Amino acid sequence: MSFNLVDVFRHMQPFAIAIVAVLGLMAMIALSIFVERMWTYFRSRRQAKVFGAAAAKALEERDLPGVIKLSERYDSCHLATLLTAGTRTYLAAQAKPGELGAIELTRRELARQADAVSADVKRGMNVLASVGSVSPFVGLLGTVIGIIGAFQGIAAEGSGGLGAVSAGIAEALVVTAIGLLVAIPSVLAFNYLSGRADDLLLALDLSRGEFLDYLEDRGGGSGGGTHADPDGARARAGVRTLEARASASA
Repeated sequence: MSFNLVDVFRHMQPFAIAIVAVLGLMAMIALSIFVERMWTYFRSRRQAKVFGAAAAKALEERDLPGVIKLSERYDSCHLATLLTAGTRTYLAAQAKPGELGAIELTRRELARQADAVSADVKRGMNVLASVGSVSPFVGLLGTVIGIIGAFQGIAAEGSGGLGAVSAGIAEALVVTAIGLLVAIPSVLAFNYLSGRADDLLLALDLSRGEFLDYLEDRGGGSGGGTHADPDGARARAGVRTLEARASASA
């Protein structure tokens, strides 16, 4: 007797059909998250390369307002979001000096923005992980209910044998197989996206540090010039490093 999946679905019980529908919905959700995250990371990386080069040039010319102006054209770039927030805070602190100093205020703002960027980068990942971990159990639920129904049918008819239960068990096991087909790609997608997200966040964290080093070498230390760099050599080196970090992001 050949295995016919179409016949299995045709004779499937309503509860099993409902379980398959739930698994199908979970598969579509997982696929949509994967595609959306891949597109987000691609756009962020592409824009980071362009923005990083342009921002590095502006920083080398000590044109901090130019960095803010550049960011308006790169709304999908996480690097632009991070550096713009730090630049705005630094310029505001320079205009109105306070007790903490411009560098310390910028450091705190960059830390807050880094948390917000991290949340955005990892958006939807918990749902993808949930699909990967829960879908096998959803399929198993359908299998258990299907097997129970098969044995209830035997009890009602008063006959046994493999032929009496084989169709019901086949239907039940198909639901488990569908659950595994949903879970395996979801877990693989989650692991892949987690690696991409970690690489992006690491590059952003390094860029944040390079940006703070640039501001301190520029002469904005809390000591009013303690880290001053009159000839700009260290600042230019920091800009080049920042550009390299931007090119490697995502």
